[in-house]
Amino acid sequence: MLVQKMAENGCHLDPQELSSPQCPSDTDPNAAEGSGCGLSPSQREVLERCLHALTHAKNDSHVLAALLLITRLCPAGQLDSGTLHRIFEAVGLNLPARLLVTAFRGDDSSGLPPEDLISLGAALLAALSTDASMVAHPQLLSTVPLILSVLENGPTRTQKHTQAMNESKSISGSQTGSAADSPTALDEALACDCYQVLNAVCALPQGPEQLLTRGAVLALSRAVLKNQTLSREKGLPLVGHLLSSSVRMRAWERHSSDLLSLLGTVSQNFCQASDQDRLEMCSNIPLFLPPPGVESESQVLKEIVGNLWASLRPLVQGKISPEHLGPVLVVSACLLDLFGWESTGPPKFCCLLVNRACVEVRMGLEEPPGTEISPQLQHTLTACYRIMEAAMEQACSQGAPSNPAPPQTAIAGLSLQQSRQVLGVLEEAFSAEIYYLKQVEQTAYDDPFLFATFRSLCAWLAEETSCLKDDVIDLLPFLIGYAKSHFKGGGEGKGLADWMSKMSISSSSPDRTWSREAALRFLLPALCHLSAEDGPRRVLLSLDTPALLVDFLSKGWASLRGQSGKTVTRDPSLETACSALLNFAVTEPERVRNDPCFVALEDMLSEALPVLLHKPRLLVFAANCCTLGLMIGRLKSASTELGQHRFYSSALSFLLSAVQSGQASEAARISVLWEEHWEEAGELWRLGLQALAGCVRVQPWITGLIREDGWLQNIFALLGSSGRLPDRPSQEALEEVLCAVAKQCPVCRADIRELVKSSSCGSLQEMPQLSRILLE
Repeated sequence: MLVQKMAENGCHLDPQELSSPQCPSDTDPNAAEGSGCGLSPSQREVLERCLHALTHAKNDSHVLAALLLITRLCPAGQLDSGTLHRIFEAVGLNLPARLLVTAFRGDDSSGLPPEDLISLGAALLAALSTDASMVAHPQLLSTVPLILSVLENGPTRTQKHTQAMNESKSISGSQTGSAADSPTALDEALACDCYQVLNAVCALPQGPEQLLTRGAVLALSRAVLKNQTLSREKGLPLVGHLLSSSVRMRAWERHSSDLLSLLGTVSQNFCQASDQDRLEMCSNIPLFLPPPGVESESQVLKEIVGNLWASLRPLVQGKISPEHLGPVLVVSACLLDLFGWESTGPPKFCCLLVNRACVEVRMGLEEPPGTEISPQLQHTLTACYRIMEAAMEQACSQGAPSNPAPPQTAIAGLSLQQSRQVLGVLEEAFSAEIYYLKQVEQTAYDDPFLFATFRSLCAWLAEETSCLKDDVIDLLPFLIGYAKSHFKGGGEGKGLADWMSKMSISSSSPDRTWSREAALRFLLPALCHLSAEDGPRRVLLSLDTPALLVDFLSKGWASLRGQSGKTVTRDPSLETACSALLNFAVTEPERVRNDPCFVALEDMLSEALPVLLHKPRLLVFAANCCTLGLMIGRLKSASTELGQHRFYSSALSFLLSAVQSGQASEAARISVLWEEHWEEAGELWRLGLQALAGCVRVQPWITGLIREDGWLQNIFALLGSSGRLPDRPSQEALEEVLCAVAKQCPVCRADIRELVKSSSCGSLQEMPQLSRILLE
């Protein structure tokens, strides 16, 4: 039939000339470009006649005949670039797209079976996809769903075939239908062509996005589960590449069920392999694990993770080479990211895993200055950091009943001695990190691995600042300089963002994407601890740390200000920054009075607190702002500026909102609004009342505002006949405010006497100091 079609177009061939030669182009370096795949002179003459017929074809039939003859002479994947370009110019993308569509519609008008149409269309697309200008063409991209269908279901699943199967199901019952659902065997050459197209698309800048939106993750996963031709060799690596790209989270959100099934298959293969084969397979496992937090309640995932740990334990316990240990530690870190220590293994194994990670960190970082760390070792050390962080949370919580580790992160049965041993090896590893960071030059601040090391040390300092104190103080100039460089410096940090995504490191910013303040966010908990200690605080002051914190707080407030309703997102980093500034306000009064940054802070708080009164989701942040502003106010001289008037009026309303009346003679209760956050905000409320008392003493005008706002009347109304708050510390804090008001303002003192009488508070037994002042 092919010869007949060519004859119609004036190209007469001897069928013997069509015998396909062995193409040496892949093995013969001397094969010249344009040689036509190592053809003999007579075969090259045939190829030229076919190309001539192709360029002068009158219809699709002639084009098909010429193309089929060309592919008989030389496989499409082995055509030289000159021949390919001639075919591109003659055919373009329209024909292969039409071939696939025709095949899938089951249209018989072409005279060729659907399998041949699909085979030819895929071969053309594979050849065309080797040209960069063709891959991104919309018409080629439009064929991706059809190619995926071929890889998943085979080449004969046309619309008519599917309709026939459905009719067969309805007539023959479920058993026949099940048989009809089995995939059609896929020719290996066709599969190669299909994967060539998909890999070419995936290599585009937006390739993973293009494939995800066209269903590649789902189709390829199912092809692997059906064990289709080349699905394990080519489909599985392609899915792994997609799941390690920027589309990872969306892929899991859309196709979690199929991806869990795929992970189950990958895990099963891993668990059934020999120890040596497992070592080779370790690097692939993390590609198929879900992001932390996704499917966290899935029992299927928990079972898979448990099986993986069971197969990893012998590898961790055995003697393996450094090149194999790295991937083992990476897999271990990824599993810890998912379920903590829950199914890791017995305490002895957990301690061994932590020890191996810490030893790797010391060996990798305690090298002479100037030693370059290879990318592979950086990858391994980053995984070790994550293991160390998980161990640190566990060890630091051991023996602290007020703050036990969550069950998911706890190492069941870890003894106090084992916890101390873990802390010991962790201290040595973090000492190595400090040594490494001390060698860093500012020109290396954009290095992603440096950020990972910085982040790891910050996680340690957030929990433990008493160990290595002198070394930490010496490192403070670097820590502040590094955080400040990213916060105030140029660059968008895209390299860091991409790298952190691959390493499963997420910024703590509300949208969980990289931002320039990410380094400072990680450092904030440590600053909160260090600013409370005299030695570190002096260094922090010399580095102008309060100004950096005020800038961060102002930027964060600017972002929060525009949010409303359900869009309001709590940002714990802002609360931590307030806590650090509060430490400075409590311990460094002269610095607060003289540093211009605290004037800017007061202005920001005066603007923020009135707005925060109407954002209940941000109550803890509001409590921080209120208390911080009052602590600064107690150090200032009298001022009646409009901004200050607005701040104090808002502070009085905010502090009042924490209390509501009790029943009958019972004590007043914590209001419903505050009750949920009382563990975090209760101490701030008490500290705020004490600071308000200090403000009243140095700024007597505030008593006039208290009278104007009816604050005293509201307080005594809430106290009721019991005259007390639910706990003694809160009672004492409130009494301190009332005493200060009564001492500073005779009119207020008289008001309090009347209120005590009218509210039936009796002899104010719960407030003895106030009683004495009222009797004066």
